[in-house]
Parts: sequence; structure tokens; C-alpha cells
Amino acid sequence: MDHLLAIGTFVRIGETGSLSAAARATGRSLPAVSRSLAQLEAHLGVRLLHRTTRRTHLTEAGQRYLERCKRLLAELDEANASVSDLEQSLAGPITISAPILFGQMHVAPVVTEFLTEHTDVSANLILTDRFQNIVEEGIDLAVRIGNLPDSGLVARRLATVRRVACASPGYLKMHGIPKVPTDLSDHNCLQFSALSATPYWDFYSSGKARQVRVQGRFSSNHGATMIDAARGGLGIVLALSYQVLEHVARGELRVVLERFEPPPLPVHAVVASGRMLPARVRALADLLADRLAAKTLTTLEPRKRRKISDRGS
Repeated sequence: MDHLLAIGTFVRIGETGSLSAAARATGRSLPAVSRSLAQLEAHLGVRLLHRTTRRTHLTEAGQRYLERCKRLLAELDEANASVSDLEQSLAGPITISAPILFGQMHVAPVVTEFLTEHTDVSANLILTDRFQNIVEEGIDLAVRIGNLPDSGLVARRLATVRRVACASPGYLKMHGIPKVPTDLSDHNCLQFSALSATPYWDFYSSGKARQVRVQGRFSSNHGATMIDAARGGLGIVLALSYQVLEHVARGELRVVLERFEPPPLPVHAVVASGRMLPARVRALADLLADRLAAKTLTTLEPRKRRKISDRGS
């Protein structure tokens, strides 16, 4: 038995929660992964996993062994990195994941800047609003918007964004401005399903979270489509502040119900735990934090119109 390979395989099983996911993550066949686990359990004389036809979970011994093995592999990575030229220089591939519009606007320019500066680094930027398992899908760094659940990920806060309800001035002139969240029942609410998967929008009133049921005639999983519909006067859209910042500044959209907004959502860069972070990934995360810190993603103000003065007319 290749003991180190067996330990690495077991850690992947523990991180992904299944033998098949571990096989995909390691590029090995499912029988090879199953055989490696059986040999490791036989070597240790304990059962590390409970397996049924429906689910797989760690035993108490397996959980304890997983944590120690993760520390062992992290230390091994550090030992390898200490004598690796690649670790000391910025070279090699990086796979990054980010939400579509945020990635286009704020992540892609930073990646371009990073690659221009570090010519020995290559990058694959995946833009998707789908939640991805970064361990299973081989992602080195993921940018995520929203509160993170407890998990085996290491997160670094980059910025915050607001959730804002807005509509075009023309729509508000025709249908009226909602004064309180319950007024939305009289409006056509455009549903961006990636931000709000249910027909309930979150607000805050008197320091307490409130959910308001909304209804509308148009929904999509693509935020830009819903924002364009709102700009065209179709209804009120719930969006993230960075998505509508320029439209509000140009006067194409107007924020409503501002005093009832829920707290801002954090933007994080996340990586898998239990691994030595390559220098290139760490450097990219540093640059993202630096560039996003210089941006104001939560302030939404219309641009001031220049007054036209009469000149001798």
C-alpha cells in the first residue's frame, strides 16, 4: 500500500463526503479509491467510514484521523514549498470562480492586471451564478457574495454590497413610489432568481428582519436581463448595488425603500482549508483585496446635472 496516497485519498473522501466525489477529485477510478480506503482501514485496524446504500459518513475514529491527516498533509505541503522554486516565484495555473456580473465587472480586470504583471502564471476564470464545490471542481480561489455557511473553507473578506430595490423614474411616475415594503403588492416585481429564489424579498423594519411576498410577470436567472427590464420601465427589481451603480448614477434607475434595506452582504475570497496556499493564489487574493478596497460598491448616488445658464438671452 502507498501509505501517503491512501492518506491523501482518505482526506479527499472526508472533504467531499463520498467515494465517487473523491474519485473525480483525484482522477482515480471508484474501485481504486474503495480499495485504497479498505487497505488503510485494514492497516489501522479501525473502521473510518460508515457506508450504506444511501449515505457515507465518518466514524468517530475517522473524524479524528481526518483532522490529523489534514494537518499532516499541510505540513508536508509546507516542507515541499520551502524547497520549491515554483513556490517562491509566481508561476503556474490558477482556477478562479466568480458570479457572472461581479466577475465581469470587478474580478476579470484584476486577473488581467495580475497576468500582465506575472507572465509565468496562467488563469482560468469561471463565471457562473451556480454554487460550486471548490474541492470537487478543482477551483483554487472562489469569489462569493453572501453570508458563508460553516464549512471547511478559509475565507477572506474583500468588500460588501447592498441589496436594493429600484425602478425607472418613468415606472415610478406612472405607478407611484412604494413607501413601505408591503406597498410592493401593488407593483410588478421583477424576480432575479439567483438573488432571491422564492417570491419573498427581505427587508428590515424596526431592527427586525421582515419578508414581503411579491409578485410579477417576468423572472429570470440572469440579473442583467431583469435590470434591463427595470430600466425599460417594466417594474421594480431587487438587485445588488454593484449591478445597478452606473444605472442609478445616470438616472436610469432610482432606489426605493432604502430605509428598509437589510444589512449589506459580504464579498469573500474563499479557498479550501488543509492545504498550503500557493504563492500565486495568495498574491492574486491580495491584489483582489487591494483593488476592491479602493472601490465603493455600496454608495448609490445620481450624478449631479450641470445647470444651464442664460447668457445674454
